Amino acid sequence: MNMADRGFTGSIPQLYERYLVPLIFAPYAQDLAARAAALRPARVLEIAAGTGVLTRHLVDQLPAGTEIVASDLNAAMLDMAATLGTARPVEWRLADAQELPYADESFDLVACQFGVMFLDRPRAFAEIRRVLRPGGFFLFNVWDHIGSNELADTVTQALAQAFPDDPPRFLARTPHGCHDLDALRADLAAGGFEHPADAVTLPMRARTESPSGPALGYCQGTPLRNEIEARAPGRLPELTAHAAQAIAARFGVGPIDTLIQAHVVIVGR
Repeated sequence: MNMADRGFTGSIPQLYERYLVPLIFAPYAQDLAARAAALRPARVLEIAAGTGVLTRHLVDQLPAGTEIVASDLNAAMLDMAATLGTARPVEWRLADAQELPYADESFDLVACQFGVMFLDRPRAFAEIRRVLRPGGFFLFNVWDHIGSNELADTVTQALAQAFPDDPPRFLARTPHGCHDLDALRADLAAGGFEHPADAVTLPMRARTESPSGPALGYCQGTPLRNEIEARAPGRLPELTAHAAQAIAARFGVGPIDTLIQAHVVIVGR
């Protein structure tokens, strides 16, 4: 893993929450929380909680007596999640999924929304299995190939035109670089999961009022920003506008309704 791909710092958490959470993350958080609730866990660990969109949906959909621990390695993202808050208390915990600070067999469910792509997966999966009780479940989702996520693909292509000799590839490399289900199953097995993982590919729709929001979200609300600024200091607004123009050329200048697609995976302990 490129460590720069974990760089959700500065104003990135605020822009991520404002522009990307309602656009692409909230629909899948609602789905994942409903799947979690169907499992009726008593104690849940969320890893890579980010700004807390899944946490908030877990609080809404799980019974009041369910204990929820929401963790992330990135303090800035977790601070944003805690600031936004939840309808009832949860435990916010700064923690590395590859070295979980919990005893063996501590949780009925470990949930992760769009976070496993940032991990050393066999190592993290071994830790997740360790903290799961027998009969517990690991439930997570990952983005499908970037070609099936049209906004991310459009932004990536636009920046490749701007930097033909060294295109910024964060979106394809990391968020959309973990779409191979066979590879994920192999990583789960390497982490000690003996049961086969079940997976479903889930298309949804991303809806927004104009091209500017997605351009701001992707170019300035993710570590793609770091790649742009490294290549073109001082040109981030210009290149964000370039991405917005590419989105407008593909989808029009008004409201956008476009495909997003992810895999949802569940595996038992």
